[in-house]
Amino acid sequence: MDIGGLENVVANSAYVSARGSVDGSAATMRDKKMRARLKLPHIRDCEHMKVTVDSSFNNMCLKQPIGKRLFHQFLQSHASLKHAGELWTGIEEYSVCPENDRLQKARKIMNTYYESSSKSFCSFLEEKAIVRVKEDLKNVRGDLFKESEKQLLKHLEKEALDGFKNSMYFLRYVQFKWLESQPVDEEWFMEFRVLGKGGFGEVFACQAKATGKMYANKKLEKKRLKKRKGYQGAIVEKRILAKVHSRFIVTLAYAFQTKTDLCLVMTIMNGGDLRCSS
Repeated sequence: MDIGGLENVVANSAYVSARGSVDGSAATMRDKKMRARLKLPHIRDCEHMKVTVDSSFNNMCLKQPIGKRLFHQFLQSHASLKHAGELWTGIEEYSVCPENDRLQKARKIMNTYYESSSKSFCSFLEEKAIVRVKEDLKNVRGDLFKESEKQLLKHLEKEALDGFKNSMYFLRYVQFKWLESQPVDEEWFMEFRVLGKGGFGEVFACQAKATGKMYANKKLEKKRLKKRKGYQGAIVEKRILAKVHSRFIVTLAYAFQTKTDLCLVMTIMNGGDLRCSS
C-alpha cells in the first residue's frame, strides 16, 4: 500500500473540505475558543493607545484598511462631509472599473459633484480641477480625477481629521489596533497540504481557526536560512509584503516564528502555484 499516496489523498480531501466550508459556511470550521480571542477589548483596556498609535492622516485614513473604512463611516455620519466621502468612493471605483464603463462612471461623478447646480456639488474643488475634468471627459483617462483626488484628500485632512480623532470611530480604530498587536503563533492555524516547495522550505495551505479563512503559510526553515545566509532576504521579503496593499499582489496577513521556522501567512491564490524563494 502506498502510504505516501494515501497521505496525499487525505491531505487533499481535508483541504477541499476546508475550502468548501469557506465558500459555503465558514462558521462550521471556526474554533469557539480561538474565536473568543478576536473579541474587541473594552476601551479602558486600550485607552493608552490613543496617544501612542500612529494617527497621521496618511497612515490611519489612507494606508490602514480598517482606519480607512472607519474614516469613511465617520464622513457618512456628517452632512458637511458626506458628499466629499462619496466623491472619494466614486473616484476609487472609477480607477478600477473596466474601460468600457469609464465614460458612464465619469459622467455620473461629474454631474453629481462637479456641477454647481447639483445638491452634492463639492465647492472645495478648485476651478482648474473642475475645468480639466470637463475638458478631458471624453478621453476617460485613468488619471482623469488625479488632481481632484489630491485636493479632496487635502480638504479631508484639514476639515475632518480632528473630528475623527474625537469620535467613537477613532475609539473603535484604537480597539482594532490593540487587537492587531496581540501575538499570533502556530496555534492559531490548521495546516493542510503542501502548495509548493523551494530552497528554504515549503508553502502550506492553512486555515485560521478563529475565522475559518484560508491562507498560504510560507514556512522558511531556520537551519537552511542560516546555512545559506538567507535571513536578510527573508526579513526584507517580510517588510515588503507588510507594506504592500494591492489586489494584484499577495498580502501578508500574519508573521511569526516557531522553534524551527519563520512563517509568513499570506493571501492564498486559487489556481496558482506559490513557491518559496530559492
